[in-house]
Amino acid sequence: MAKIRVAVIGASGYTGVELMRILAGHPEVELTAVTSRQHVGVPVAELFPSLRDIVKLSFMDNRVTEIAALADLVFTALPHKAAIEVVAKLHEAGKKVVDLSADYRFSDQKLYESWYQPHTEPELLAEAVYGLPELFRSEIPSARVVGNPGCYPTSVILPLAPILSLDLIESDTTIIVDAKSGASGAGRSLNLGSLYCEVSDNFKPYKAGNHRHQPEMIEQLKRASGRVTKLLFVPHLLPVNRGILSSIYLPLSRDVATAEIEEALYGAYGNETFVRLLPAGSLPTLNAVRGSNYCDIGYVMASDQRSLILFSAIDNLVKGAAGQAVQNMNLMLGIAEETGLMTVSLAP
Repeated sequence: MAKIRVAVIGASGYTGVELMRILAGHPEVELTAVTSRQHVGVPVAELFPSLRDIVKLSFMDNRVTEIAALADLVFTALPHKAAIEVVAKLHEAGKKVVDLSADYRFSDQKLYESWYQPHTEPELLAEAVYGLPELFRSEIPSARVVGNPGCYPTSVILPLAPILSLDLIESDTTIIVDAKSGASGAGRSLNLGSLYCEVSDNFKPYKAGNHRHQPEMIEQLKRASGRVTKLLFVPHLLPVNRGILSSIYLPLSRDVATAEIEEALYGAYGNETFVRLLPAGSLPTLNAVRGSNYCDIGYVMASDQRSLILFSAIDNLVKGAAGQAVQNMNLMLGIAEETGLMTVSLAP
C-alpha cells in the first residue's frame, strides 16, 4: 500500500530537523520534499549528520507549486509572519497543512494582529483549528489547516485547563506562570542571547509579562474551560539544549482536597497516551520527557489547602512542536494518533 506523501517547508531549523527525524521513522508516510532557502541543493545529511543514511533528500527552494505537486500534507515550519501566504497557497492547492508558526493559532484576528502583524487571510484563519489534541481532538480530523500550539502554551494549557473548570479561583485572581525553556526554543538562527557563553552557567528571565505566548494561552484556556483567565507569564532561559518546565501558582478561593485535583486531572487525561499524571507531591523533570512526545504533569497542595502549584514538563521540540505536529497529522490523515511517536524518553 502506497505511503502518504508529506513535505516540510522550512526544514533547516531545530523544529525542521526534529520533524524529519520523526517522519523518517513513521511507517505510514513518506517524506518526499524538504525546503530551505539558505541551503538549496545541500543534502540534508550535510547540514544534519544525525540524519545520514536516514533522510536522503536535498533541500529545495520554498516554491509552493513544486512542493504541492510532491506532497499530500505539508508542514510549514517557517517563522511567524512568513507562513500566512504559504499556508494559503497550499490550502488553495488542496493540500492539508500543519502550520508550526503562530499565524494560524488564534481564533481572534484582532488579538493576533495586536501581537504580530495584519493577517491577510482572515477567512482561512477563521477556518483553521487549534491543534492541541488532548483538548480539541474532535475538530482536528476534518481540518484542512491546523495551527500547531506554541511550546510554552502546550506546557501551560494542558495542566491548567481541567483545574480552571473546577471554579476554584476568584475571577479577578492572577495566575502566575513561571516557565523555563532550553536554548533550542530560541531557534537555530544566530542570536546573541543564545550563544554558548551567554547561556552556559547562566539562568535568566526574558520578556517577563510581555511574551506573545501569553495571549495564546489566555484565548485557548477560555475555549477549554469557559473562563476568562488572568495570567502573568514569566519565561526563563535554561542552560540546557531542550525541554520546558512550567510551574503554575493558583491561589484558591476555598479549601480543596488533593482528591479533587486528582479527579479533575484523571478525568481529563486518564486515558491519554501522551499525558502522564504523577501522584500528588511527585514532580516532573526534564530528563523524564527528553526526546519524547510526553507531557508529565504533577502538583503540590500547600499545607493550608488554599494554594495549588501545578507543574508540567515537555520536550519543547517534540510535544512542544514537531511531535505534536505529527500527532495532528495522524488525526488529519486517519492514522492511529500515536503512530511514529512512541519514542521512549532519553535517560540520562
